[in-house]
Amino acid sequence: MALEIKSTPVLKGESATRFLKKVKKVEQSPKKDFSKQVEIARKILKKPL
Repeated sequence: MALEIKSTPVLKGESATRFLKKVKKVEQSPKKDFSKQVEIARKILKKPL
């Protein structure tokens, strides 16, 4: 039995405006540096079990 493919929701009006404002705010915020956490994770994954 096939499942129905649902349509993608579309933001309109005030919801769309609010969403775009939040996107712009996030894009302008400084990026976080996760290089230390990545290095720690790699060291953990290299350890033999």
